[in-house]
Amino acid sequence: MMKMEIETVVLERNKIDRSQFEEAAYILKALANEIRLCVVMQLTQSGEKSVTELMEQMDCEQSLLSHHLTDMRAKGILRCRKSGKNNFYSLSDNRFSNVLNCVMSCGQVNR
Repeated sequence: MMKMEIETVVLERNKIDRSQFEEAAYILKALANEIRLCVVMQLTQSGEKSVTELMEQMDCEQSLLSHHLTDMRAKGILRCRKSGKNNFYSLSDNRFSNVLNCVMSCGQVNR
């Protein structure tokens, strides 16, 4: 292999995959709200909750919580299961729990 070929191979191996950063930015933006983070924390701990159960742990109006749940579902963060008149929410992917756990652990270390 010539020197130029070796340099090209090294550059290709070290190239940053921009799509990974785009995905990370999408997740961070989608979770960048205290209500949404609280929802993720509750669902991380319990697996699934109804809107009523989520509201019991939060200090916000039902309409505001419903707005965030609808948006989180549209962004692919939440799954929704309907049972009778109740909607039960769960996380669609454990990456959201991982992000929250990482952020929370970083905050505790710096205190």
